[in-house]
Amino acid sequence: MIVFSSLQIRRGTRVLLNNATATVNPGRKVGLIGKNGCGKSTLLALLKNEISADGGNVTFPNNWALTWVDQETPALDVPAVEYVIDGDREFRQLQAQLQTANEKNDGLAIANLHGKLDTMQAWTIQARAASLLNGLGFSQQQLQQEVHTFSGGWRMRLNLAQALICRSDLLLLDEPTNHLDLDAVIWLEKWLKNYPGTLILISHDRDFLDPIIDEILHIEQQTLYEYRGNYSSFERQRAAKLSQQQSIYQHQQEKRAHLQNYIDRFRAKASKAKQAQSRIKMLKRMELIAPAHVDNPFHFNFFTPENLPNPLLQMEKVSAGYGERIILQSIKLNLVPGSRIGLLGRNGAGKSTFIKLLAGSLTPQSGEISLSRGIKLGYFAQHQLEYLRADESPLQHINRLAPHETEQRLRDYLAGFGFQRGQVIDPVASFSGGEKARLVLALIVWQRPNLLLLDEPTNHLDLDMRQALTEALIDFEGALVVVSHDRHLLRSTTDELYLVHDGKVAPFAGDLDDYQQWLGDLQRQQTQQHNPIKGQKRRDAEFLSQSQPLRKQVTTLEQQLEKLNTELTTITEKLADVTLYDMARKTDLTLCLQQQTQAKIKLEKVEIDWLDAQEKLELMTQKFAAEQKKV
Repeated sequence: MIVFSSLQIRRGTRVLLNNATATVNPGRKVGLIGKNGCGKSTLLALLKNEISADGGNVTFPNNWALTWVDQETPALDVPAVEYVIDGDREFRQLQAQLQTANEKNDGLAIANLHGKLDTMQAWTIQARAASLLNGLGFSQQQLQQEVHTFSGGWRMRLNLAQALICRSDLLLLDEPTNHLDLDAVIWLEKWLKNYPGTLILISHDRDFLDPIIDEILHIEQQTLYEYRGNYSSFERQRAAKLSQQQSIYQHQQEKRAHLQNYIDRFRAKASKAKQAQSRIKMLKRMELIAPAHVDNPFHFNFFTPENLPNPLLQMEKVSAGYGERIILQSIKLNLVPGSRIGLLGRNGAGKSTFIKLLAGSLTPQSGEISLSRGIKLGYFAQHQLEYLRADESPLQHINRLAPHETEQRLRDYLAGFGFQRGQVIDPVASFSGGEKARLVLALIVWQRPNLLLLDEPTNHLDLDMRQALTEALIDFEGALVVVSHDRHLLRSTTDELYLVHDGKVAPFAGDLDDYQQWLGDLQRQQTQQHNPIKGQKRRDAEFLSQSQPLRKQVTTLEQQLEKLNTELTTITEKLADVTLYDMARKTDLTLCLQQQTQAKIKLEKVEIDWLDAQEKLELMTQKFAAEQKKV
């Protein structure tokens, strides 16, 4: 059990928590939520013993093993799979102890350590590490790739796998999906649902939180509020609480009326039919908009585009790639106002390549891309955060786009994206990833695009900003193409799903649940063709079966050694009795000495047999390990 008692935590003069109290029972899966800067990561740092509370305390069992994802990855020359295995600290500790025992030729220690390794099923460690890495998107070839060769995002996946392999009682995760694609998010969701320990999870992805967590800790007004249930349940509970203070549905009702008015006006017009159908879907999706975000600090909308040419963009038999490597081929696409497409596909399938084609940053190798006159692109990708001028403020950035606007109007506009007061004139160099992403989005929205291309727009954004972006996209009148691991955003803002797979881009006949099923079917097909994990498990089972007689023999001999040593100790104690050496007890002494001699002979023979069996088992294990490295 974790108990937060009357916690007080300060950062400088700012109070994050004041007299906060909460309890987390063992085995619970807790979502830790709250606005940016409220103290979520600070609370995890307290649990990790990286900081101390200014008042009160937090307690949990001393024997609990804690694990979390390290933020730094050393540029090591060790293979990825070995780096991940380092996360199983118990295994590495026993491995080091065994090496020391072997160097000292300490037979008893060797026997004990092999017993412990056997109990923890150490022979499965390679398969466990490979399974984690495969689930997080690493190919079989990448398992032996050295850590220093991976980029930053992939190194974070390595750190995540290292945390997951640890045999822990308490797992602390802070935004684990930030560097993952949708496939890896789906895999991690399943893994965490089966995690047997206590989980405390910070995430801004509501569709990721919902299936996993069964409790919410909400940091608000410098205290901790406990809610039972998942994130959706929390929203309902909090909305009910807020509704006692204000009419939280008023804004939503006004928006529903606006959408209904549009539908009634244009449903019958052929030229507006697609947009009207889109608004009908928006109206149905209004239930997805969280009333608990009534106090959302972010509020913005996309301006009505100056032009809405129809079509906006057409692709005909387009192929694209890098150099001689073709990634996508024979693409056909027609984007019109109201098109709302979500791109699906496994990591490396070509989703970002397709977005770059649409954005014009990648030239097609064949085929034709036709852009209508008046098209205005709004393109968001993570690399664009690097193009912001570090020495300039948000106000300077937006002023460059609107040199004739008043400063007050620009300040009011930026406030909708969370840039308040002094932050409007702070240099971008001091900004977090989320703040930079908000600024890039603000610059895109200002330019009135009629075609939005969004590649993972929610990375680094908190729940409130994601919600504001979702609502703004629902009202967007142009065309939208989005790649995102945020399933709530995809469900709320897109009407069509396209699958990027095997070099093709084609409509996907189904929803996100069907895509999850498609992923499972694809993985099963690949398993039947060639599944290294299944092969690893089979090899582990074969090794276990082949080594079982030897392991059983070693165990039996160890039991005999223990019995003979006990017997010798008893005899030695008898021989220490001075009365045994009286002439009257000569027969007893002779018998005792004979028993001692026989026990020593037996002990010597059993020790030889044990050493022989142990050596054979070690050779078999070493041979198995060597064969594993070749696979």
